[in-house]
Amino acid sequence: MNWFALSLDEWNAVRLSVKVATWAMVASLPVAILIAYLLARREFWGKTLLNGVVHLPLVLPPVVTGYLLLLAFGRRGFAGAFLADTFGIVFSFRWTGAALACAVMGFPLMVRAMRLSMEAVDQKLEEAAATMGASPFWVFLTVTLPLALPGIIAGMILSFAKAMGEFGATITFVSNIPGETQTLPSAIYTYTQVPGGDPNALRLTAISVLISLAALVASEALARRVGQRVAE
Repeated sequence: MNWFALSLDEWNAVRLSVKVATWAMVASLPVAILIAYLLARREFWGKTLLNGVVHLPLVLPPVVTGYLLLLAFGRRGFAGAFLADTFGIVFSFRWTGAALACAVMGFPLMVRAMRLSMEAVDQKLEEAAATMGASPFWVFLTVTLPLALPGIIAGMILSFAKAMGEFGATITFVSNIPGETQTLPSAIYTYTQVPGGDPNALRLTAISVLISLAALVASEALARRVGQRVAE
């Protein structure tokens, strides 16, 4: 078996998976930082409920999450119809929908890593900056955010790795369309369902493992380097 002789559909699945995972991570990053900060540093009514909603995708079956996304962001969904008619943005059965599904599934991991990192920041440093006249936003930007950077990076990579392996929510929301929504997990599933497809499935599995492992190793190395610079 030639490990590098990928077909056009297989290459498309690899490229689409990386594209979807990258967009899922980048698009959810600002919201994740905001939610993590609120959960780590603010007390407000409904905080427990917000925390539960954020982590809901971790405990719901992925198919349920995908179906809820289809109801909300499908062409006839309340949000999907509005976005399509007003801005021309369509999620269902598009790669953008795959990115949305992956972002939702990876969001809890991203928020949790960031929240724990922000909670570990010494609040005395934030209070010292505030006493020198810095606004809450400036304190967050110059003190909290840099000190929490290792956790933010870890959360980003965890979200990326989760998106690379997401299957249930994606296939339920955007189906399995080669060249449009067929990511690596979907392509692997397809090959396992056809006679003689095991070698192709095994090859794509190896590629998926290598990409995810490389992302995790890079995350660890980058977070360690950033942590050392912060400590200096």
